[in-house]
Amino acid sequence: MTPMRVFNINEPQFEYDASDPEPYSAGMDRFGPKIGASQLGGSVYELPPGQSVCPYHYEYAEEEWLLVLTGVATVRDPEGTRELREGDLVCFTTGPEGAHKVTNSSDETIRVLMISTVKWPAVTVYPDSDKIGAFAAPGGERILVRRSDNRDYYDGEV
Repeated sequence: MTPMRVFNINEPQFEYDASDPEPYSAGMDRFGPKIGASQLGGSVYELPPGQSVCPYHYEYAEEEWLLVLTGVATVRDPEGTRELREGDLVCFTTGPEGAHKVTNSSDETIRVLMISTVKWPAVTVYPDSDKIGAFAAPGGERILVRRSDNRDYYDGEV
C-alpha cells in the first residue's frame, strides 16, 4: 500500500529559475509529483509585480485550471484582458479558445494555483511569436519552431 502524500498549499517552497527572462520570473512549486500524481499536474506560482507565468499560449491536449490564491491576477484570453481576484477559478480549454497568459499587474506579489491534465507528448502554440512547441515528456526531447516554417510532408525524404 502506498502511503498518502501531503502537500500544504499554504506552505509552498518556491524555486526561481535564474534563466527565465523578464517578465517571466515567477517562483514555482510543482507539487503534482510530490503527492504522487500522474494524470493531473499542479503548481503554485508566486508572481512578483510585473511578472507572468509564461507567454500567451494554448495547449492542444491539456486542459488547465487557474485559481487565484492571493492578490489580483490579470488574465489575457481570446476575449481580451480581465482581472481575477482571490478565490476566482477559471478553466482554459484545449485549442485556440483556451489561449491565456497570467500576469501580475499589481504592486503586490500574488499567488496562483494552476492544475492541468497531463498528456505526453504535449503540443503548445504561442500565437504572439508564431511558435509551436512539441514536448515528448519531462526532460525529454523538445522542439520549438515557427509555424510559418511549415514544410511539405515529403520535404527532405528520399
